[in-house]
Amino acid sequence: MTAMIAGLDFGTSNCALGHMQAGKASIITLPEHGQYMPSTVFAPQSQMISAWLFRNLESQGRQHHYQNARQSQLSASLRAYNELKLDGYPENLEFGQQALKEYLIDPSDCYYVRSPKSFLGATGLSVAQQQQFEDIAAAMILHLIQQVEQHGLKRLQKIVIGRPVNFQGLDSEQSNRQALDILRNAAKFVGIEQVEFLYEPMAAGLAYQEQLSQESKVMVIDIGGGTSDVSMLLMGPGYLNKFEHQDLVCGYSGERIGGNDFDIALNQFALMPHLGSNLTQSNGLPVPKQPFTDAASINSFPAQARFYESDTKRQLIELCKDDNLNAIEGLIALQEQRLSYRLSASAEQAKIELSKQASSSVDLSYLRPNLNIDVEQLQWQQCATKLLSQIAKLADDVITQAGGLPDEIFLTGGSASSPLVKEFLSQRYNCRFSAGDNFGSVTHGLTLWADRIYQ
Repeated sequence: MTAMIAGLDFGTSNCALGHMQAGKASIITLPEHGQYMPSTVFAPQSQMISAWLFRNLESQGRQHHYQNARQSQLSASLRAYNELKLDGYPENLEFGQQALKEYLIDPSDCYYVRSPKSFLGATGLSVAQQQQFEDIAAAMILHLIQQVEQHGLKRLQKIVIGRPVNFQGLDSEQSNRQALDILRNAAKFVGIEQVEFLYEPMAAGLAYQEQLSQESKVMVIDIGGGTSDVSMLLMGPGYLNKFEHQDLVCGYSGERIGGNDFDIALNQFALMPHLGSNLTQSNGLPVPKQPFTDAASINSFPAQARFYESDTKRQLIELCKDDNLNAIEGLIALQEQRLSYRLSASAEQAKIELSKQASSSVDLSYLRPNLNIDVEQLQWQQCATKLLSQIAKLADDVITQAGGLPDEIFLTGGSASSPLVKEFLSQRYNCRFSAGDNFGSVTHGLTLWADRIYQ
């Protein structure tokens, strides 16, 4: 089968693949997911991921690279895989919406990861943890490859993967190296022969410049699920083929601030108080904030690990002995049933609704009986303002690098559709604003770049 060239948006919220069709970049429709696969993975148990990956690669005769990299762990994983099958666990991994459905059946007895990209640059990851995220990313990419082939397309062998300017805010250079190594290794494990990376806001800019009829200095603000990235680019018709890409970059910046952070902020500000975060103990002291912060911080590997420790459970049970703190029973239920992702999804749905209406009703009866909360749009605005100010500082930095304001601003990314985001930025910058495909512009640009560099 002839090799295929593609752009891969391995996103915090969604994954998408693009290829060239009749001279134009086109997003591939995946049989099980449509154009966008939610970035989620479900495994009956964590030990099954490595074995599942090996078995699938083995069936294609492509297991040797992965087998050599995992020699010391693979035998144990395969034994665990077989034992779990005998115990009645299903043997397959699930991805996208189906992963979420499987997780919700019994969150306490499964392994579920949402937005694995958020963890790739995390500081303090051990070698074993880095390998675990390599396996997760490899399983996702392999599933995408299988979907492409089910669609009737060629074998995927050369890709350009989008990357944020910075995966993490702390020790960004080391964080970036770690995250890129994880993605590169994951792609190589599943048979991708050539892997290149391109900054996501620059990819979005490549897609946008196809619309231009004359030269323009454009600031691309890409607010994704996990990061916000800003680039100032000199664009014009045909510039992709006329100039070296780096010669068109006037400035760039980025931080780990994205849609997930808006969900977390709304969760802490509007939902966690109903689980006891703002209560006062009988001794006059406020309840400790860390368990609530950790529970909400689904994009922090250390925070999630800390929240699910037995020490945290003992702390919450002890607090619940105080008659003033009965609401903490909901946080205990959250921990016992491992429902932090479900609570985050509730916050995300409220955020989406509050972008269109004055209030949102949030059903938290899965944590405490009859617990329904009305969240007001003002609460959403209050908790979002700080994050929006941080994004604006990134844009200010890029304007300084470029030596002046842009001719126009191209706003993209999943959070770009929020009226609050648009209003905040338009009030701050006296520029013409443009918009495109908020979810697909990065994939389109990555595909264009792949087509150029691999031809």
